[in-house]
Amino acid sequence: MTAQDTIAFVGGGHMARSLLTGMVANGVDPQSIRVADPVPGLRDALRADFGVQVFADNGDAVGDAGIWILGVKPQLMRGICDSLAAQAQRARPLVVSVAAGVTTLQLDRWLGGDLPIVRAMPNAGAVLGAGVTGLYANHQVDAAGCRRAERLLWASGETVWVTDEARMDAVTAVSGSGPAYLFLLAEAMVEAALAEGLPPDVAHGLVVQTMLGSARLLSEQNATPAELRQRVTSPQGTTEAAMHVLVEGGFPGLVGRAIHASRIHGRQLSMDLESST
Repeated sequence: MTAQDTIAFVGGGHMARSLLTGMVANGVDPQSIRVADPVPGLRDALRADFGVQVFADNGDAVGDAGIWILGVKPQLMRGICDSLAAQAQRARPLVVSVAAGVTTLQLDRWLGGDLPIVRAMPNAGAVLGAGVTGLYANHQVDAAGCRRAERLLWASGETVWVTDEARMDAVTAVSGSGPAYLFLLAEAMVEAALAEGLPPDVAHGLVVQTMLGSARLLSEQNATPAELRQRVTSPQGTTEAAMHVLVEGGFPGLVGRAIHASRIHGRQLSMDLESST
């Protein structure tokens, strides 16, 4: 195993765990993976669950690794990058960031400049290998680097490339935050089912399987969401009655405003990081 094959995670939180699950399940050697995190209990759990190497110090973890995955909170990113800049300039790794709102230009500046950087936005489905990751590469990433990043993230699900980094905030708003929207909908449906008299286990089971089946229809049927909705909405039927309430209540517009708010907040994160420097 060469240094180029070594993957170093800086930050061992939920996103790192999701990505590690996909990687190890798809055959990545755990001994080629290093994870740095300041929390001892978290390090112990990652080592026990995945067999990866763990470190308290970020510098010890990245070493001469060929790929760095930066998975810390946006507010911590500059300080960590500054502390690793000298090592980044020596090792010249492919840097993959999964931090919302932090641009490749900012990362490149903080790490000393002229580095190949991929900005990635996975989502929660990565833990099951059923996620989707939006990817953007700066100009220093060549075709081989794009393939390396894609193979790395593909272990956790589908990948989608965008060519305009400004669109990454929209990716975050739609798919990065998207699972939370569906969980909120599921939560509301379960609560409504309970209010209509269904037992908790029945309510939960009905909602979960309805979402699973509907997602498969979206994925496997050659039809748009609007077409599928129309197929299951009979004129003057029970579904139409429900659709009328949702549309009259502004549900489509509410979803649009929620996604817009998420995108704007992602852009604001980047601006805040600049104003704090």
